[in-house]
Amino acid sequence: MTRRKGWLKTWARALKTEVLVVYFAARDPATPWFWRIFALLVAAYALSPIDLIPDFIPLLGYLDDLILVPLGLWLILRHLPPAVLVRARERAAALLRRPRSWAAAAVFVVLWLAALALLALWLLKRA
Repeated sequence: MTRRKGWLKTWARALKTEVLVVYFAARDPATPWFWRIFALLVAAYALSPIDLIPDFIPLLGYLDDLILVPLGLWLILRHLPPAVLVRARERAAALLRRPRSWAAAAVFVVLWLAALALLALWLLKRA
């Protein structure tokens, strides 16, 4: 079981990296326009909380994430010019090496919650 867990974590981490690679490749001017648009769509879909099939639908909800995203990534990575792919991989690796701050994330969460609370208070006063 632990072997399977380790494999799954590795696969998920690689998928995250590939989404970043595709995103950076979509922003590279040397990428052909069709693949730029397709790469942006795939990256946006992979990073978006909105799915074609909602995750709460048993089995089918995760099927799109397990099939559509890897298939889209595979198609794009296969058709990118090699120089674009190298630059995109370097940028993704550099971004993933940067340190993450949980304190900064907590500050942003608190700010969003405060903004939502203020909005709720404002809406309640108007009602």
